[in-house]
Amino acid sequence: MPVQYTITGSGAEAIATNVEEAISTGALPPGAELPPIRELAMRLGVNANTVAAAYRLLRDRGAVETAGRRGTRVRDRPATTPRSLRGLAVPPGARDLSTGNPDPALLPIAAAELCGAGTRRRRAPVLYGEPAVSPELADYAEASLPADGVSAEHLAVTAGALDGIERVLAAHLRPGDRVAVEDPGWANLLDLLGALGFSVEPVRVDDDGPLVADVAGALRRGARALVVTTRAQNPTGAAVSAGRAGELRRLLADHADVVLVEDDHCAGIAGVSLHTLAGSTRHWAFVRSASKAYGPDMRLAILAGDRRTAERVQGRLRLGPGWVSYLLQDLAVSLWRDKAANRLVHKAQAVYSRNRDLLRSALGERGIVAHGRSGLNVWIPVPDETVAITRLLGAGWAAAPGTRFRIDTPPGMRITVSTLDAAEIDALADAVAEAIQAVGPAGV
Repeated sequence: MPVQYTITGSGAEAIATNVEEAISTGALPPGAELPPIRELAMRLGVNANTVAAAYRLLRDRGAVETAGRRGTRVRDRPATTPRSLRGLAVPPGARDLSTGNPDPALLPIAAAELCGAGTRRRRAPVLYGEPAVSPELADYAEASLPADGVSAEHLAVTAGALDGIERVLAAHLRPGDRVAVEDPGWANLLDLLGALGFSVEPVRVDDDGPLVADVAGALRRGARALVVTTRAQNPTGAAVSAGRAGELRRLLADHADVVLVEDDHCAGIAGVSLHTLAGSTRHWAFVRSASKAYGPDMRLAILAGDRRTAERVQGRLRLGPGWVSYLLQDLAVSLWRDKAANRLVHKAQAVYSRNRDLLRSALGERGIVAHGRSGLNVWIPVPDETVAITRLLGAGWAAAPGTRFRIDTPPGMRITVSTLDAAEIDALADAVAEAIQAVGPAGV
């Protein structure tokens, strides 16, 4: 017999969300049978197809399974909620032989030492079934994120920023859904959206971030998600200003069902303050990566979000890699807290800011418009990418063609300033000016 829980909702997404909430709170325990489709449709006063679509959503998310004559039931280990960690209730004093874990005393890692950023300490081996977020990283996130205006109540850890963004979008959207994304924008993200089958809604950016009118237009056209790089936008170096953040928050308040994903991949070296949009909608995620500031091989990002989003990301992780290694999590925390490491990061931020400012100033003196308020890159509009890139390469300088980043916006090229020496700036600016002016002014 179905469990006596009153399911509510008038649309497929609302019904599925209500069932997920009941699973998460325990009102619908593992093994609980959901009402037959037609019965629930009559009870809710909706079409049977609506309930069928809700049940499909729940199956796609790994929350329920269809068991033939047994009907639709909550999975024993639902993938989208913490209940997938449900274990056997072992009475006190009993020998627990149910976990499937190896003997910690027989693991070579038990004798290993975690070495990183000058720290050396032993940690107990991590076994299956433990929380996906290490206590050290959780403590760090709960202390650092609220200082930037981001709630750290619900956390997950992913293998970098793009991994986190992918998992959030996959947790909420289906192929064919529209995603509003910056134009020009991060090339890898644009490729990912295409691979996932999402339809892209381009949103232009200026130095202060996404244009509010463009975001509003994308939402009117049915965009179900918005991805924003709050600072150090790749490739333009845009950074969401306090004023722009306020405008976007007010706009998103009228679109509470939109999934907001905020990418903070350059924390520590962005060169500007964070003006977050986190929490502007019902479902949101703030993804902070360690890779740019501490090394590309540091494949780790903290993901903060609303409870449902964090649960779905963690649930899907458990069905794949399981978790991001505690060794990597603790190494990241040790680097974030290490004084020598942070001195180096602060130095990097100062160098990148100096190089951006010097290059933009030098180009301005030569009549060239350039953008780059934050991060590692300067974006330069050009009349013809092929000609400009080729001529620049002939002068001994390689830049990234804008076509890798653009959807509908005019041509441009991206110059990464991180390894520039101040003494090189004038020669580079001369070469850029000659490459552009040889074919006339760039479009705006």
